[in-house]
Amino acid sequence: MSEHTMTQAPGALDLTEVPFRDLVRELLVRIGEDPERKGLLRTPDRVEKSLRFLTRGYGMTAEQAIGRGRFQECHRNMIMVRDIEMYSLCEHHVLPFFGKVHIAYIPSDEIVGLSKVARLVEVFSRRLQVQERLTEQIAGALWDAIAPQGVGVVIEASHLCMMMRGVEKQNSKTITSAMRGSFLESLATREEFLRLCHAPNGG
Repeated sequence: MSEHTMTQAPGALDLTEVPFRDLVRELLVRIGEDPERKGLLRTPDRVEKSLRFLTRGYGMTAEQAIGRGRFQECHRNMIMVRDIEMYSLCEHHVLPFFGKVHIAYIPSDEIVGLSKVARLVEVFSRRLQVQERLTEQIAGALWDAIAPQGVGVVIEASHLCMMMRGVEKQNSKTITSAMRGSFLESLATREEFLRLCHAPNGG
């Protein structure tokens, strides 16, 4: 995970100098495991590597993701990239949630490369998140990047914190949306976007 400067609560135990792998070893002990067991000897290193990968979004910005992928183009109709695979970690239980992101916008003077739209999802999903904030962050980043006429984002996701623990509802899905500009102001635009989000094969 990124090297943030943390504000430490008064009287809190300072663990900043403790190696990551030692923290994982302690976690294994706390849950009743033996970190010296053969199958767990390399687990602390694997967990560190895995978490750094899964939270690499802290070291990324929307500006870096889009980079030079802006193009002047006189296009005034909706552009949509749907079914973008998304994987993130719930900040409440550090359990995965995953699903699909649908993103659309109506340009003003610029468009962005299609792959850059998907990269925006990675910037914000590869952090500890809640789905509601993730949806807003993606919409806000595209809105700020190219000042389009409108932006719409919908995320459909399954949350392991609901599926593996708690209410244990395996078939539940959470759907969130965020709209900007014409997607908020025009009912026809919003309805077209939502229809395309949920239409089979995007039709």
